[in-house]
Amino acid sequence: MAESGVSVGSESLQLYEAQFFGFTPETCTLRVRDAFRDSLNHILVAVESVFVKRLCPGRDPPAELRLTARECTQKLRQFLQERFEVMFQRMKGMLVDRVLSVPQNVLLPDDQLHQKHPAGKEELTKLQDSVAKLLQAYEAEVCAKQALLAELEEQKETQKQIDEVLRWIEELGLSWRREGMGSVQDSVRHMVETVGQLQDVVGKIRKQNKGLDEV
Repeated sequence: MAESGVSVGSESLQLYEAQFFGFTPETCTLRVRDAFRDSLNHILVAVESVFVKRLCPGRDPPAELRLTARECTQKLRQFLQERFEVMFQRMKGMLVDRVLSVPQNVLLPDDQLHQKHPAGKEELTKLQDSVAKLLQAYEAEVCAKQALLAELEEQKETQKQIDEVLRWIEELGLSWRREGMGSVQDSVRHMVETVGQLQDVVGKIRKQNKGLDEV
């Protein structure tokens, strides 16, 4: 339902006038201007043709005369269009304000039903609120879905990296077994034990050096 409180003469779409008349005031005035321009062009071309024939009766007019006549026609067209544009703006304001505007106390048949049953407006407001809440819930669900998809992509990337590490360990184990070095687990365990023993030896040496320094 459009509102009749549209400010006439503004650059709005004037939807209420469009519903009432079947066209917008802007469209109507533009068509009037275009019709005048088309009529002016046809009239000036006809007048130019008559003048050229009167200046050269019974024979073909020379090219120079035709060119001069066309230049004069164009100058006259520009002069008349400029004057008409000034008049058109005044006429447009009067048409839009006084003829093609719908008073605020005028209602369309569809709007009269809403006026007789104001409860319908309340129901419409409630429906609009419900739709707004549903849209918010839908947007929140879409955001949550996007977050889950992003997390799933991260999990896929992590799983891919884990698979690469496992594949590397498997290939390393095969290589160690081919060299007679046992399994990777045994080798790593032996390495950890060796590192522990080295740390103990280093600790003892540091203690001995500290004792020598004190002496």
